[in-house]
Amino acid sequence: MHMADALISPAVGMAMWGATAGVASYSLKKINMEADEKKLPLMGVLGAFVFAAQMINFAIPGTGSSGHLGGGLLLAALLGPYAAFLTLAVVLFIQALFFADGGLLAFGCNVFNLGFYTCFIAYPLYRRLIRRTNIWFASIIAAVVGLQLGAFSVVVQTLLSGKVELPFTTFALFMQPIHLAIGIVEGMATAAVISFVMKAKPELSTTNTPTNRLIGTLGLLALLIGGIFSSIASSKPDGLEWSIFRTAGTEELHATTALHTALERLQQSLALLPDYNLKNGGASIGWLDIGTSVSGIVGVFVVAIAMLVPYIMKKWRKEA
Repeated sequence: MHMADALISPAVGMAMWGATAGVASYSLKKINMEADEKKLPLMGVLGAFVFAAQMINFAIPGTGSSGHLGGGLLLAALLGPYAAFLTLAVVLFIQALFFADGGLLAFGCNVFNLGFYTCFIAYPLYRRLIRRTNIWFASIIAAVVGLQLGAFSVVVQTLLSGKVELPFTTFALFMQPIHLAIGIVEGMATAAVISFVMKAKPELSTTNTPTNRLIGTLGLLALLIGGIFSSIASSKPDGLEWSIFRTAGTEELHATTALHTALERLQQSLALLPDYNLKNGGASIGWLDIGTSVSGIVGVFVVAIAMLVPYIMKKWRKEA
């Protein structure tokens, strides 16, 4: 659900920037109150892992669509909701800035839709369910709830933006079912990763103190997924693009205001690897797409470095 700028009006975009900034500010305050520096390296490596995982689009049989992991619930389960929201915000910002994935005006919408519902609504539901059932059932139900709320928010935001090409009822009738299927797969993937992490570090759920081995393993997995397995991802349109096409007859809407045009030009000038590919065209070695692999590796490192900067700065201040 990486919304493009053309899907929303400037008023809705600015309002959602404000809402997201408010949640991020509160989350940052809560993180600072915890003063748990040992969580920062895990935030970095999990952010890199989610970035890589989002590059793996899986086909949804019988629809002509695809989906990918959102990562909000996974981050919340391993980091807590506040650190998870901030981590996902950094991932989405880097995707928009360096890879032109998700609009700059729509950044607030994207963080809210993918992060708020999963971290602050789906995650508490997950915690309640896991006490009574098992990790698989809890993860699937929570992931579906989070994604359904996020998908419905996309529909509401386009409605408030006056996008007549996307009638509310028709758009919702495509968005909700396709993201139900995506949510089920995300829930299973989330349960699998949480199970793996908990086996490697059972006490992580209570202390949030990772081991170097666990951080190294997750970092290596992120590089493998982003650098190699991303090349075999489905090329079919994702759930949002598919729903837009089914509703409006096109996968993309065009910019409507001078602000939209200016931000689109700015984004294209800033993007080092637009659409996760090389600017001068892609190349391949067998099934391995060079542009996609380079994008995956660069993205993993950029996300990890961005998340680790506060940790490094704190280390330097203490040593000084």
